[in-house]
Amino acid sequence: MPHQLRIIGGRWRGTRLHFPAVEAIRPTPDRVRETLFNWLAPTIGGARCLDLYAGSGALGLEALSRGAREVVFVDRDARIGAYLRETLARLKSPDGKVLVGDSRQWLAETPGPFDVVFLDPPFGAGLLPGLLAELGVPGRLSPQALVYIESEAEAGEPALPAGWVLHRTGRTGKVGYHLARTTV
Repeated sequence: MPHQLRIIGGRWRGTRLHFPAVEAIRPTPDRVRETLFNWLAPTIGGARCLDLYAGSGALGLEALSRGAREVVFVDRDARIGAYLRETLARLKSPDGKVLVGDSRQWLAETPGPFDVVFLDPPFGAGLLPGLLAELGVPGRLSPQALVYIESEAEAGEPALPAGWVLHRTGRTGKVGYHLARTTV
């Protein structure tokens, strides 16, 4: 069904969520989420996470379902913010914080550190280089933090800040997905 997603693992496994019919929302496909959370399995429990351009909340909600200590969801659309707050209340999760505003501006003004970041900005908007640079500022990320990056498949591997390495990468259809690790 359109505007619907399913949590695929953890305590909310199988829960279906209906998100707003906002054109910009493009949930990470189930198959990609399954792969990503297999990659994150050793580190997601107890992690402090950041879901920038949260949209449907699929990544941050999956992280909470699988034991993340906290997820901060950031999206500029107030409808998405309301949906995420309602969803967290329905799931009885006090571990999610929802902020409505510009992701890059919020990131520039917010101290970390975050252990895991989900970065899935609108495709074709040219936002990744600036966001990755902001995330590369000392103090934003924990040592050995993981940053998930989703972009257009044809864009190839993202250019990473100094001190980061590409840990894993994949492609499905029009989606390229990458997991980077900080080395400092």
